[in-house]
Amino acid sequence: MFRFATFALPDEMILRNMKAAFFTQPGPPDCIQVGDVPTPVCTRNHVLVRVRASSVNPIDTYIRNGANFWPLPSPYVIGCDFAGEIVAVGENVENFKVGDRVWGSNQGLMGRQGTFSEFALIEPRWVYPSPDSVSDSDLAACALVGITAHLGLFHRAGLKANETIFVRGGTGGVGAMVVQMAKAAGATVFTSAGSPEKANRCRELGADEVIEYSECDSKTRLMELAPGGVDVFWETLREPDFDFGVACMAPNGRMVLMAGRDARPPFPVGPFYVKGCSLLGFAMFAVPPEQQLQSALDMNHWLSSGRLWAQIDRVLPLSRAAEAHRLQESNTIAKSGLLRGKIVVDIE
Repeated sequence: MFRFATFALPDEMILRNMKAAFFTQPGPPDCIQVGDVPTPVCTRNHVLVRVRASSVNPIDTYIRNGANFWPLPSPYVIGCDFAGEIVAVGENVENFKVGDRVWGSNQGLMGRQGTFSEFALIEPRWVYPSPDSVSDSDLAACALVGITAHLGLFHRAGLKANETIFVRGGTGGVGAMVVQMAKAAGATVFTSAGSPEKANRCRELGADEVIEYSECDSKTRLMELAPGGVDVFWETLREPDFDFGVACMAPNGRMVLMAGRDARPPFPVGPFYVKGCSLLGFAMFAVPPEQQLQSALDMNHWLSSGRLWAQIDRVLPLSRAAEAHRLQESNTIAKSGLLRGKIVVDIE
């Protein structure tokens, strides 16, 4: 288990505590404190990153609210994603040096400390080089959601050029990444949105057709757009609608699940197996780092070439970490529709 310890930063930096957002006991957003904790020691097998930006993900709020996924250190620094630069390198670390701009995710998970802090001690296997042309805020906003989208599309579903895909909710955190990546891969992309504003945003992201579900029946419209069914159905709901999905899938179609840990919805077994469909679930944090690295490298290429864009709703300072969690929780759990992209937290 990671423990805070005093660390002598490089000579040009003053030894001091660091600012962090953390909690000692899970609970509502107000359990989050922002204050001083000792800067962590850079061990021989880690790098120490000066975090410039992080972002909020639904899983952050589940952990803070007491989801018992794994034991947590105390105090527990919140946050999965990071972007910044390396300020110290362990003696056993290769391929990175002090001053490198880097980004990544997978922190605050599996018992690791999070990234809502001025500095974060990170294993090199979870660290990726930052493209020169892409800002820290954009990288942090794309980290977990982008890696999740890439793994689901290519590692799990095996999406190919000229296939068709339906993404439920094309402006959501993961949904917006799926739309862009599927289009970059040469697929025909159908998605859904709850308002004309969101529908226009989906088109800007590359969607070929957008179903405004407040104006029409989504199942009927999708079957009109893809009479033979879609090759990949990306379900984002926490309570998956399998009747809708299976009805709209092509023979040998694949459905990707990325949410719904506690869901127990009805399942149309007959239509599913008669079509020869596949149901693919995965959790990003359980995928080996080597596969996640490939996702990150593809993302770097698409971000640099302008084929992938971060979706940022707002940027908040570290001091407003609790507010960031309240907003995310309202959007995810209460389905308030408040957010039009990710909440980025500026650690400066």
